[in-house]
Amino acid sequence: MHYQDQLRVGAAQINTELGDVETNLERHMDIIAQAREAEVELLVFPELSLTGYNLGGRVLEVACPLEASTLARLAQSVGDMQTVVGFVEEASPGEYYNALAILQQGDILAVHRKLNLPTYGGLEEGKWFTHGEALTHTSIRAGWTATQLICADLWNPALVHAALLERPTVLCAPINSATGIVSEDFSNERNWALNLSFYAMTYGTPVIMANRYGPEGNSHFWGGSRILGPRGDILAEAGNGDTLVHADLSRTAIARARFELPTLRDADTPLVRELMAGYR
Repeated sequence: MHYQDQLRVGAAQINTELGDVETNLERHMDIIAQAREAEVELLVFPELSLTGYNLGGRVLEVACPLEASTLARLAQSVGDMQTVVGFVEEASPGEYYNALAILQQGDILAVHRKLNLPTYGGLEEGKWFTHGEALTHTSIRAGWTATQLICADLWNPALVHAALLERPTVLCAPINSATGIVSEDFSNERNWALNLSFYAMTYGTPVIMANRYGPEGNSHFWGGSRILGPRGDILAEAGNGDTLVHADLSRTAIARARFELPTLRDADTPLVRELMAGYR
């Protein structure tokens, strides 16, 4: 065996106080301590976990640059456990991103800026944020890597396909999904389960989905955080309320799933690129 076969991963299902970064930071520190005690090696918090979701014009109040003390404190607390947290990144005055900070060993390893900003139904992200333009890929341990996509990023299949062409062993999916936020007829609870299971099974890639649970204004975040194996099976699932769930992933199981259904091997990127030429 060239690499460690098992990787313990976790999803932190929390609610967030809208705009109260200091209170949310303390909750993060509590969950990080629990996860380290459980020997989690990769921990994922929900989208915008440090700030809350329905910020509107308050984006300016909670935004922080990468040098902010909030991120530095979190980075120092995680040790060698790679940790994904959601925040509003200030890239320059007036330029803000719905972003993830990927932390490990006291540093910010990478930042993922949300690519697909939903502005439909009850969603207005295109009014407040700049969209990202790059994918992210991080090393967790030798033989274990991750890519990160935020919520609506996963509703653009082309983005998911592009992200998984890097052959990450794990897909991190921090989301903020509220009941009825798209429409009364679109069930986030049901359709997220279908979406994530499909990607995990099709690409032989485990998925760590972290959602919030609880109220924020008129919205109710339904939770359902889960960890899926490389065949789309649920390895761990959160109930109601704030909770940490974790599961052990197997590199051998990932290899077997991809060997039997070689979606990535047979992706034929040159052909796809040729077929896409001419489309905006």
